[in-house]
Amino acid sequence: MKLIDLTTYRCPYPLVQVKLLLKQLPQGETLKVLLSDPGSCKDVPAWAEKNGFHVSLLQQDKRTMAINITK
Repeated sequence: MKLIDLTTYRCPYPLVQVKLLLKQLPQGETLKVLLSDPGSCKDVPAWAEKNGFHVSLLQQDKRTMAINITK
């Protein structure tokens, strides 16, 4: 499992980084993503699901979101 902390970045940077990392990730591997930007918290999981990745919510509160994206 790979971890990327994108809590200090605003949209669209987190989505771009997730796309790049998922291209490099072997099939079946999981990417744990930490987000804080409200736009990214919506866009990243929506994009991943739309593109056939399995997304699971690990934690969400007022400030941050943690998700797993499995390729």
